[in-house]
Amino acid sequence: MVERIEDLNLPNAVIARLIKESLPDGANVSKEARAAIARAASVFAIFVTSSSTALAHKQNHKTITAKDILQTLSELDFESFVPSLTQDLEVYRKMVKDKKESKANKKDASTSEKASSSVATEEAAE
Repeated sequence: MVERIEDLNLPNAVIARLIKESLPDGANVSKEARAAIARAASVFAIFVTSSSTALAHKQNHKTITAKDILQTLSELDFESFVPSLTQDLEVYRKMVKDKKESKANKKDASTSEKASSSVATEEAAE
């Protein structure tokens, strides 16, 4: 599993960026406060993951899904998080879908270009 408890902490750069984005300009946060926030965020993530794992296990699932996370948050009295997380999840899913479609379109275009050039080459040879 984990050798040291510190290995479970979120990266300091991520925490610093989140803090900076959520505070007004000119606000400062001490190094000790940043460390406390990082630890609290890690503990929260582990707690939600553990609770979601238990929920998925109860439902005879081996994989935790977004639905399990959202249900767990509601059961843990964090239901105020659910609407914004649901909205963010929809945006993420749309972004992934658009990226897949874009990749597929590029592949199709590339394939049709190769086919067109080989047909033109064959016609020129005749």
